[in-house]
Amino acid sequence: MFASISGPRRPSPPRAARHARRLAVLATAAVALAATGLAVAATPSSAAACNGYVGLTFDDGPTGSTNALLSVLRANNVRATMFNVGQNVQGNPSAARAQVDAGMWVANHSWNHAHMTSMSQSQMQSDLSQTNSAIQSATGVRPQLFRPPYGETNSTLQSVASSLGLRQVIWDVDSQDWNGASVSQIVSNASRLQDGQVILMHDGIQNTRDAIPQIMANLNSRSLCPGMISPSTGRAVAPDGTPPPTTAPPTGSPTTPPPGGGCTATATFPNVWGDRYNTSVTVQGASNWTVVVAVTAPQRISTTWNGTPSWDSTGYVMTMRSNGSGNTFGFTTMMNGNSSARPQIRSCTTG
Repeated sequence: MFASISGPRRPSPPRAARHARRLAVLATAAVALAATGLAVAATPSSAAACNGYVGLTFDDGPTGSTNALLSVLRANNVRATMFNVGQNVQGNPSAARAQVDAGMWVANHSWNHAHMTSMSQSQMQSDLSQTNSAIQSATGVRPQLFRPPYGETNSTLQSVASSLGLRQVIWDVDSQDWNGASVSQIVSNASRLQDGQVILMHDGIQNTRDAIPQIMANLNSRSLCPGMISPSTGRAVAPDGTPPPTTAPPTGSPTTPPPGGGCTATATFPNVWGDRYNTSVTVQGASNWTVVVAVTAPQRISTTWNGTPSWDSTGYVMTMRSNGSGNTFGFTTMMNGNSSARPQIRSCTTG
C-alpha cells in the first residue's frame, strides 16, 4: 500500500537553466572569502537576530559545480543540507568532503536517483545502506536525513529509512530550478519560505547559484536564517555548532543522579558510532517523571524519543518529561569532536 507524499515531481537529472546572469557583488565577496580558505560560518548571516529558521537544501550532488556552489554559500554565510546521490559521492569523494569542510550537512538521496517505490524492501535497504556507506567513507559523517528521489515514497520505504536511522524529508517549497526557472523566479519561489520550512534546490544549476544572494537578502529582511533540518521532526531549526557556554559544563556520574527526588534514572549507551551515540535512560520509582540530563560541550543532542524534551538557554541541559510512552526514553548525541564525554543525569523527580 502506498503512502504518497504530495509535492512536485521533477525529472532527473535536473537541467541547467540557460542565459544565467551573475551578480557583480558576488565576485567581490568570493574574492574576499578565497583569502580565508574554508572557514565555516557557525552563525547564519550578519543581519538582525534570527526570529526563525529555514532549511536550504540542494539535491543530486556532488557535481562538477559543487565547489562553485560552496563558494557562493560561504560568501553569503549560508549553511545548507546537501542531499547527495551515492554514486556521485563514490565518483567524486573530494567534493563530498568539501561540503562538510565548508560547514554543510550531508544527507542521503539514494544511490542513483531511481524510482524507489518500485523496488522491493531488500532493494531499498541495499540502496540506502550503500549510499550511507559511500557518504560516510568520503566525509566521515553518517547521514541522518533521507530525501526520496522525485519525492516519491511509501510506507515500506519510510520503514526502511527509519530502520537505518534516517529521517525522511521532502520539501515545503519547490524552487523550480530543475524546470528552467529564471533567477528571479527562483528568488520569488524562495520568498514563500516560512519558519521551519524547507526548500528544494539543486547542485549544478547556475541560476540557483546566482539566486542565493537575493534569497538571503529576502530572508534577512524577514529575520529568517538558514538552519539545520532536525532529524527528529524534519523541520528547520537553529544550526548546531554554536559556541559553548561561558560557564563550565556540569560534572558528575552519567548514570547516578543526586539523591532524593522520588525516582531513579539510569543511563546506558547501547550504540556508539564514529560521530554520535545513543543513550537509553530507564526510570524507576515513578510513572510520571521528569529527568534532567546534561551533555558536555561541544556535544549536542540531535534526536529524542519516548519523552517530551525542553532545553535551557545554553542548549546543553535537557529536561525530559514523561509523555505516556513508558519509563524508558532515549536520545542521540552528536560528538562534535568530543568522543569521550557521556551525558550526566542531574536529577529525577516525580511529576
